[in-house]
Amino acid sequence: MKGDDGLPPDTGLVEPSRGEAGEGGKTLGARSIRRAVAILRILATGQEHGVRITDIVHQTGLNRPTVHRILRVLIEEEAVEQDPNTRRYMVGPEVSLLGLSRAARVPVKSVAEPYLRHIAEQCGDSVFLTIRSGFDSICVDRKTGNYPVKVLSIEVGARRPLGVSVSGLVLLAFAEPDDSEEVLLGNEQRLVSHGLKLDEVRRRITETRSLGYAYSEVGVVPGTRALALPVFDADQQLVASVAVSAMADRLSPERLAILVPLIRRQTELIAQRLSEIHTRRR
Repeated sequence: MKGDDGLPPDTGLVEPSRGEAGEGGKTLGARSIRRAVAILRILATGQEHGVRITDIVHQTGLNRPTVHRILRVLIEEEAVEQDPNTRRYMVGPEVSLLGLSRAARVPVKSVAEPYLRHIAEQCGDSVFLTIRSGFDSICVDRKTGNYPVKVLSIEVGARRPLGVSVSGLVLLAFAEPDDSEEVLLGNEQRLVSHGLKLDEVRRRITETRSLGYAYSEVGVVPGTRALALPVFDADQQLVASVAVSAMADRLSPERLAILVPLIRRQTELIAQRLSEIHTRRR
């Protein structure tokens, strides 16, 4: 599903041709801005490794000269950097500095912190808190347990297409079905680049919804496994995912009987705390 610019719907780059606003309230005259933001989102997936211009062209559907021109402007504004050796592009310092001005915009991060630590202490493995941003999942916190071998499969700030990881599966499985399907169609090209087919991701979403959690016997890092559960607020709105990643022998199907109740109890406490804060602010 591509728009007039050849861009998937999740980038928000398809600009209406008539009227004050198009479908979904898209503002006219903002095509260049939408393109720039879409490129920044793609660069965020590369973290410190960076992203090749070829991959940006492929994922946006824009032609190379257009992508190069936008990157040049973003570099001038310090929103993008280019590694002089690899020629890869990455998010620049100005974006990080702008984000610091609204750190409190992710309240679940500060609320969940002690509960994530409790899970890590109890199971001994790495615990991750992930939220949704558009068609992506973003890791916003990570705690490590006392087991000597740490599985640091995801860095804080890591952005991935929804549907790739167990956290992404949870965030899709407990979203509205129409919303979930829109994300899948919008992310199709990106999922393919991760070796995933839509039908397989749909099957895993259905399985996750049925079980109440997502479990993968093959984690992001070879030789690991991962488990994720949803975090809801007091109104049963999905706000995040809590995941555990561990060496394969430490996250066997048999151990799920211990870990699932442990994580679920902590997610319930997070929801309770969020509710208390919301009530106090009324």
